[in-house]
Amino acid sequence: MEQGMNFKMYVPTRIIFGAGELDNLHTQTMPGRKALLVISNGKSTRENGYLSRVEEQLRMAGTDFVLFDRIEPNPLKSTVMAGAKHARENGCDFIVALGGGSVMDCSKAIAAMATNEGDIWDYISGGTGKARPVKNAPLPIVAITTTAGTGSEVDQWGVITNDETHEKIGFGGIDALFPVLAVVDPQTMTSVPPHFTAYQGFDALFHSVECYISRFANLMSDMYALTAIENISRNLPRAVADGNDMEARTRVAFGNTLSGVAMTVATTTSQHSLEHAMSAYHQQLPHGAGLIMISKAFFSHFIEHHGCDERFVRMAQAMGMENASRPEDFIVMLDKLQRECGVADLKMSDYGIVPEDFETIAVNARETMGGLFASDRIQLSTTDCVKILRESYR
Repeated sequence: MEQGMNFKMYVPTRIIFGAGELDNLHTQTMPGRKALLVISNGKSTRENGYLSRVEEQLRMAGTDFVLFDRIEPNPLKSTVMAGAKHARENGCDFIVALGGGSVMDCSKAIAAMATNEGDIWDYISGGTGKARPVKNAPLPIVAITTTAGTGSEVDQWGVITNDETHEKIGFGGIDALFPVLAVVDPQTMTSVPPHFTAYQGFDALFHSVECYISRFANLMSDMYALTAIENISRNLPRAVADGNDMEARTRVAFGNTLSGVAMTVATTTSQHSLEHAMSAYHQQLPHGAGLIMISKAFFSHFIEHHGCDERFVRMAQAMGMENASRPEDFIVMLDKLQRECGVADLKMSDYGIVPEDFETIAVNARETMGGLFASDRIQLSTTDCVKILRESYR
């Protein structure tokens, strides 16, 4: 059976979606009295006025806050621990995560470590993590996403990097880490540069593509995934070409949030494991860019082995090829989309990856995030992973 008929679903996040909705944050009930306001270590949140707008909204809501502005593009475990310490020392009782996926991911780990003892790696499952249960309830989280890439505003997972061991592993999976409130305002995404708009959009797209071809796909996840694939693929080129195209931005943001929900009902596949291993060793590699680099070879492997032919045909149709009839048509549409978004020629070598790294990356992917390999309809060996990386290399 290609599609599961049973599913379990729990997505408790209140979602406030649409252009201009950030200005209504103050009308929402805050889950505490003092927030740790978490942003990235870059300049854009300040320069584009998003930080000052959120600060004003919190003041209007009668909420105190302190700032933590140290989150990296691939957030480190040391940053998690520093953020948790800052929250405790300042008496914060909830978190406001303002930014992209890295900020929201890291905020979930900070929320857990602000109320639990030890190191974040004590609670990581996989690799050198100790897989301890999170005993004390994390701080509540309000997620305000300024990108359309991860869906982290509506799920209970984050990805953290241990730069000492070169491990990049998912953290979370517990109900208390769902944000209590998500604000998705496409107006806050207009300042994202074209290439990052593309990287983030493809990350969101692949979340749904992977959920759709996963062994754990089901009636509910299929509904979310196909709608997300249609909205992202048909609007991302416009958002890349014109960041102020509000209809395109809104449609991509919609698809991204749906992809986040899809991941709570199904799961992604080993494509994400492979990319996490790539960027664990090369932290300057944007996650979405790494996924784009390996995507055609990765999905072609499953097509060649007839993992789920009809599902690839259906995705090609959702992407705009109404007369698609072959699974290979999905690769045609994927290549077309990458060319339209100007990301078809990304090179691993530009980020320091060399062929001698492939075995290490493949082994790391299986050891640190091996659970996602169980989602594949065709089981990948280490040799298969190396072959996919080799075919993707330039």
